[in-house]
Amino acid sequence: MPLFNKQKRIQYLGFNDFWFSVTGILIISIIANYLFNDLSERESIELIFIGWVASLIPTICDWFIIRFILIFLRKKYPNFEDDFKRIMILLFTIVCVILLIDFTMGFLLAKIFTFLGFNSSHMVVLKVLLPVILIVIMIMAIYEAIYYNVRLKKSIREEEQTKQVMIQAQLDTLRNQAQPHFLFNSLNTLRDIIDCDTKEDAKDFVDNLSGVYRFIIESGNSNLISLKKELKFAKAYIHIQSERFGDNLQLNWNIPEDKLFVMIVPMSLQLLLENAIKHNIVSKSKPLLITVAINADTLVVSNKIQAKSTQTPSTKIGLKNIKKRYQLISSKTPVISNDGKYFTVSLPLLKSPKEKS
Repeated sequence: MPLFNKQKRIQYLGFNDFWFSVTGILIISIIANYLFNDLSERESIELIFIGWVASLIPTICDWFIIRFILIFLRKKYPNFEDDFKRIMILLFTIVCVILLIDFTMGFLLAKIFTFLGFNSSHMVVLKVLLPVILIVIMIMAIYEAIYYNVRLKKSIREEEQTKQVMIQAQLDTLRNQAQPHFLFNSLNTLRDIIDCDTKEDAKDFVDNLSGVYRFIIESGNSNLISLKKELKFAKAYIHIQSERFGDNLQLNWNIPEDKLFVMIVPMSLQLLLENAIKHNIVSKSKPLLITVAINADTLVVSNKIQAKSTQTPSTKIGLKNIKKRYQLISSKTPVISNDGKYFTVSLPLLKSPKEKS
């Protein structure tokens, strides 16, 4: 039962109220004894004790009956939108219980003490019960405040968990979208190699491509990856592309050692390199230079615009994918700049979850 089981007390009340109940009952019984008894009943320790017992018994009954009703109402009306109704019913119940119990037990106890030979004036009058009702309401308000706070924290926690699940689902979708995008463009590159180069070049490309895909699989389902690992993946990708373009594709890497362990969205750098190669001329007369550098807390990828006369059809996945993934896990978003001469994308460098905590 919730009255005696610690786990049930915490479940329905929000905390273990054992000592709170003991303290509350003692305080109310002492106040009630002072209010109900006249000065003549405080002339001896014996009369004071008898008066206190006469107040303690109905106080215990009031407390546990009201507490039982409070738990019953919380089970019946557990939602926030039912709070007003539940509290109004509880207030009405408090008044009814105290009036009924204290009037009845006060009358009976006065008769019992008189029968035992004590001149007890422990009779309950309405104006004396009013302070008791107010005190009980204030104590029950403490119960309600604690209960509300516990439910609010639980609600916020559940909302955050739900939000995290939704964000994770979106990230999984975007990450799974990026991998076929990479495969699609790699197969296009393989087709070009088959058309233009030797059979051995195509075989080497496939071997390197399988190595890159092994890296993707080994990276797991991380939402963030260290810059060091992303650079390893990007350089492996560039190595594959170099088999096709040779010295016509040039990379300028400017990454300080102390920045290698900051975090970045997986495959974001590779996607930017892929887009630069896909949408620009890469030839002996117009070699493509791509610069990858650190500027403050961003990874900057920049290339001179050498637009092809016939543009390769774009799936428009790359940049949108990167932006969406950053938006889901960070308040920082990539900055894209096109001044007509250079196309630049700045990727925010993030802290790992452990560093944030």
